[in-house]
Amino acid sequence: MTHRFILNEVSYFGPGCRSEIVSEIKRIGGRKALVMADKSLVDLGIAAKVTCHLDKAGIPYEIFSDIKPNPTTANVNSGLEAFRKAGADFIVAIGGGSSIDTAKAVGIIANNPEFADVVSLEGCAPTKHKAVPTIAIPTTAGTAAETTINYVIIDETKKKKMVCVDPNDIPAVAIIDPELMYSLPRSLTAATGMDALTHAIEGYITKGAWAMSDMFELQAIRMISANLRTAVNEPINPDGRDAMAVAQYIAGMAFSNVGLGLVHGMAHPMGSLFDIPHGVANALLLPTIMEFNAPAALTKYRHIAEAMGVDTAGMADTEAAQAACDAVRRLSEDVGIPSHLAELGITTADINALAEQAIADVCTPGNPREVTIDDIRRLYTKVL
Repeated sequence: MTHRFILNEVSYFGPGCRSEIVSEIKRIGGRKALVMADKSLVDLGIAAKVTCHLDKAGIPYEIFSDIKPNPTTANVNSGLEAFRKAGADFIVAIGGGSSIDTAKAVGIIANNPEFADVVSLEGCAPTKHKAVPTIAIPTTAGTAAETTINYVIIDETKKKKMVCVDPNDIPAVAIIDPELMYSLPRSLTAATGMDALTHAIEGYITKGAWAMSDMFELQAIRMISANLRTAVNEPINPDGRDAMAVAQYIAGMAFSNVGLGLVHGMAHPMGSLFDIPHGVANALLLPTIMEFNAPAALTKYRHIAEAMGVDTAGMADTEAAQAACDAVRRLSEDVGIPSHLAELGITTADINALAEQAIADVCTPGNPREVTIDDIRRLYTKVL
């Protein structure tokens, strides 16, 4: 079997590494940037911690901030118009998955105008050209959008999340500077951190996993288990923040190349239909869906438990698997993730609509255990 691994051209890590943006702009030959960052990052001065380096270097740019937490086709169309109107030739995406995903779609369409209809990008669109050169700078430790070939946009007409997978969309440069994450609110630190753990666990057990991806995902699980509580409870502790910034990138390197599973398949409709933050949806579902998947990945579940600090010596495979699920549930509870869908406003009447989207989601086929729509209904009901 042939395995493919696609990564950024270059990535930087460490406090203050955002200053490297100037040398990278010179390397890619950029003349004018469209800086894409959601309005809160602009208002809080987080974006300015990056753009100040452009100012000092005399690099012109314009800012686009019309980006929703769950970005839509309208956001992409507005961003594309702003890119063209600005006369920009590269993009600087600052933020979480919302900003970077919007930038990916804009960058792809700008260089592949035959896909001007955003919905035509759903799935694995056969684009011919690489996206506009993009420098992605995350401000959360969760989505790993800066290093993946995936992006998610809401189709407002169908009220569903489109998962787009395209090797041409990966940012040319990723700059992972944990200093930009120090002011992240506790709840967002928890949600994005659990999102990263979901990526690592699903990427480890997905059907497409193999030796190289396993190596990365296990290390990400170790680092997240050891550092997420610190990042949440001691937000200015650089050890927790720095480790989480690297861990979420490591998880993204792997899952981007091997796929995900049912947790993401069921989380996506929670975002499109109820605008629930993606990290919260993943974290709430993860322990219960892990229990469902355990029979299909018992050996790997033992490794997950051990990576999370559980001593599995003397445990049967089924016991070790349950210990892995329990460790994930404890971590989720410790960082304050809701435990039930009802806490998010979802009712029994909503389950059919959620299940219909989940069974058709592009992530669901990667699940290690075969799943039916009835299984999905039961799983939603179990966490209701």
